[in-house]
Amino acid sequence: MSLAASQTAATELQSFLAFDFGQQRTGVAYASRLLGLAQPQGTVRGSGQLKWEAISKHIAQWQPEALVVGVPYHPDGAAHDNTLQAQKFARQLRSRFGLPVYEVDERYSTTEARSLSAADVDAASACVILNQFLRSLDT
Repeated sequence: MSLAASQTAATELQSFLAFDFGQQRTGVAYASRLLGLAQPQGTVRGSGQLKWEAISKHIAQWQPEALVVGVPYHPDGAAHDNTLQAQKFARQLRSRFGLPVYEVDERYSTTEARSLSAADVDAASACVILNQFLRSLDT
């Protein structure tokens, strides 16, 4: 689901788990609309089944109503290989967990996380992505 097409549906949802997807590391963040601010939940390392098991544990622990995935683009908005990989990850989340999945343009999220001197840049990037998504619900 694109961010623009999904804002109406998302306004009824109350809790979210966000992912800053990477081939080897995926940052995780949680937020509820009540809290209004994403909290880092660490980084899932590895790939394949190990990654999915760790993601399943996060979903079981936080029981979000929806998931948010950061999708990277070139500065000019063009897609690249990582764009396609993040979109594939979003589709896999949808099919595995049966939850709504929202895609957010994550350009510069890592740069912003680094500027905050975050100890876990991947989880901080997931927070940036989720906070951006939450702000979009209020507009």
